[in-house]
Amino acid sequence: MADTSTLDTKWPWTQPDITYHPDRQKWENRTAKRLAEDPSLTSTPLPEGFPKKLVSPLVWEGNDWKNEAQWVFTLSQDHLKEINEAVKHFRGLGLHFGHISPKTFPLPTLGPVLTSLSQELHYGRGFCVVRTIPVDSYSKEDNVLIYVGISSYIGATRGLQDANGGVLSHIKDLSSSFRPGQIGGPAYTTDKQVFHTDMGADIVSLFALEVAKEGGTSRISSSWRVYNELAEKRPDLVKVLSEDWAVDELVRFTCIMRSELISRTRWGKDPPYTNRPLLYHLDEKIIIQYARRYFTGFQGLPRSKEIPPITEAQAEALDALHFLAEKYSLGLNFQKGDIQYINNLSVFHARDDFKDDAKQRRHLLRLWQRNEDLAWKLPEPLKPLWKKTYAVTPEEQTFAIDPVIRDAVKGKN
Repeated sequence: MADTSTLDTKWPWTQPDITYHPDRQKWENRTAKRLAEDPSLTSTPLPEGFPKKLVSPLVWEGNDWKNEAQWVFTLSQDHLKEINEAVKHFRGLGLHFGHISPKTFPLPTLGPVLTSLSQELHYGRGFCVVRTIPVDSYSKEDNVLIYVGISSYIGATRGLQDANGGVLSHIKDLSSSFRPGQIGGPAYTTDKQVFHTDMGADIVSLFALEVAKEGGTSRISSSWRVYNELAEKRPDLVKVLSEDWAVDELVRFTCIMRSELISRTRWGKDPPYTNRPLLYHLDEKIIIQYARRYFTGFQGLPRSKEIPPITEAQAEALDALHFLAEKYSLGLNFQKGDIQYINNLSVFHARDDFKDDAKQRRHLLRLWQRNEDLAWKLPEPLKPLWKKTYAVTPEEQTFAIDPVIRDAVKGKN
């Protein structure tokens, strides 16, 4: 039976005063109130086995990085020629895109470099950028082919992001094309996207087909650095994060199942939620897996009233994760044609709000990936989701060439 010690069991259930977009003043007031009511919170023992401090290249602050050459690998003209030849080679094979791999998309000199970058993702700093693909020189389909081909050297196993085999997502403002309430995720708006991790991914990669006219900075932050601060100053929040939460993520889980299940699932339905921690300690590693909108809702997908609300302690923990991630974050100079890779198990990501115009509209492609040789061990509560995410066969994989809203973040209306 799930541990419900962190759930509010009083009736009527009342959600704390918390929204998707974090409010620093509310966070500070909540923190002050809780510490005034119980000063012993800061002396709470860490959960059994959890480290007092992580020491690793994965622990970093934005100020540690002085020059983007530390994380950007710039493609040479020879590399670009290899990529062009690989496109021709794969096209000549006549294969479905699900069969894109290092064997079918050969990069003789670039390939080993990309393999070493995957090592960096798993056991180095946890992020890198490959710069830059001349996207305007290729068709939509070939840009997808290049992105997937290069990325196969980073993590050859692709994860299912949507129903019917969809392993490729588009991140683009689609709010002008849909009625209010039809969008339930910030990826399809110009809104600020707060710090989070994606569900079901070891590696999250983003390919910039176009950047915003203004704003839209991509931001990342070491979750291991955030953990160290919480372990030192607020061990009670480490405890809260390591206990079960009522997670409104069933639509995410079931939308990666087969069609007979997809037809009967929506956010907050049967079963209404899962119980799991947001924070894990396994194999000497800390893993934080969460998205704020599962607890606050977003636009067309409010948090279901059928699900227990979060507690005041959980609300403070969510804000602490965001504002500490913001404090130690690094803003990336994400340029058109760049591919950004992050270790989704140790790095939070976010983006600033942005403005487009008629000629320049921010447009990214996204893959969820796994490198079977380098992959970290997963805690038991996450294994079912990962198993479903990566169960899609090459023949079942589909690649949306034009933007669509994923089923998992379609609004209720």
